[in-house]
Amino acid sequence: MTTITMTELTSTNPATGEVVGTVPVTPIDTIGEIFQRSHAAQGPWSSLSLDERIDILKRVIPVLGGHAEEIGALITAEMGKPLAEGIGEVQYGVDGMADNLDEIALALGSEEMQDGTTCSTLHRDPFGVCVAITPWNFPFLMVLQIVMPALAAGNTVVMKPSEMVPLTGQAFADAFNEVLPPDVLQIVHGDDTQGKALVAGDCDLIGFTGSRAAGQHILSTAGKDLKRVVLELGGKDPMIVLDDADVEAAASFATRNSFRNCGQVCVSTERIYVEPNIADAFETAVVKKTSELIVGNGADEGVQIGPMVSAEQKAHVLAQLERAKVDGAAVAYGDTPMDGNFVAPTVLTDLSHDMPIMVDETFGPVACIVRVADADEAVRLANDTPYGLGAAVFGHKDAERVARQLTAGMIGVNQGCGGASGTPWVGAGQSGYGYHGGRDGHRQFAQVRVVSRSCD
Repeated sequence: MTTITMTELTSTNPATGEVVGTVPVTPIDTIGEIFQRSHAAQGPWSSLSLDERIDILKRVIPVLGGHAEEIGALITAEMGKPLAEGIGEVQYGVDGMADNLDEIALALGSEEMQDGTTCSTLHRDPFGVCVAITPWNFPFLMVLQIVMPALAAGNTVVMKPSEMVPLTGQAFADAFNEVLPPDVLQIVHGDDTQGKALVAGDCDLIGFTGSRAAGQHILSTAGKDLKRVVLELGGKDPMIVLDDADVEAAASFATRNSFRNCGQVCVSTERIYVEPNIADAFETAVVKKTSELIVGNGADEGVQIGPMVSAEQKAHVLAQLERAKVDGAAVAYGDTPMDGNFVAPTVLTDLSHDMPIMVDETFGPVACIVRVADADEAVRLANDTPYGLGAAVFGHKDAERVARQLTAGMIGVNQGCGGASGTPWVGAGQSGYGYHGGRDGHRQFAQVRVVSRSCD
């Protein structure tokens, strides 16, 4: 939770209300100068070879590793996730950086092509200045997804972390700036005012992770100047549980993926469609597992579910819950009043598909279970959404067939939607415009340029 004044952001722990720290707000009238410095730094940075840039970026790995616990603790203090998850997020990112940078180097390298008469070199060059507007729910990993390929491609970066996690964003930038040349990575602090100024400013590429509404605004603004954009937006992820699913495995996944990070995950399971023969057993198992979750301050030992990031986010979730109950939904478990920014993990049943909670992104600890007649109905309802980020199917005989009918960008069969190493993080529909990760994702941060000549 953050309070903003004209001059500073005050970061407040959403679990305790205690002040975590402050950062200065970036004045709007300085953003033009920031872009000027970025453009000036971009020439020398891009003149380095790809290998040279990769080597410099690898030097940040021990710097970040030395601060992993500190940054992880900042994540917990600023947005509330359990401490083990905060530290784990940073350590996971650090542990994978070397391999990720090697993958980026391969993706951005030049290629030779010929057809017998014409020989061509396909180069991947920088766009120029990249704006990175990053989220609060995974304030380390999601920043890496944009900043690393953008910098490796030879772009300079102006990053604006979410105003909910300014100290985490500052720690990230400080670590990188221990090894980067001046002004290659700059940081801007503020709220939507600063974000809109960056999008409208003198940049060439915008990488954004956040809500669909914000993504629509960015795309509209960027379109006026035909700026390149890479948008990873929200979701309303479905899960389909077929009659031959392993009930224990399906219920464990549903509980974990609905409530992890207090449901504040873009690929949280928000809608669950269950075939009839397994529905009773599945609901019973989910309720049991949900009842065992420990809610509290993420800094306390044993806590599995922390607070909502802010009072506003809590109010949004509770409003959806109240509307669902008024419309006839039944509370199978949860919906217990809690003080502060905490929301009890809640399981809803007896839902109809026209309820707002089945349509609008919740981004909170609510699992909605709907009984369906068969797999065909499950697929139809799962696809009845403008979103299309992730999905999951649990079952055996028909699971792969059902998965291929879903319109999400990433579908897991008897597991989460994240793919193997080298696959992109990609949304379909209104959940994405471009994507991150993997060869094709890294290449979105580079301009393709083809130089051709006679093969003679």
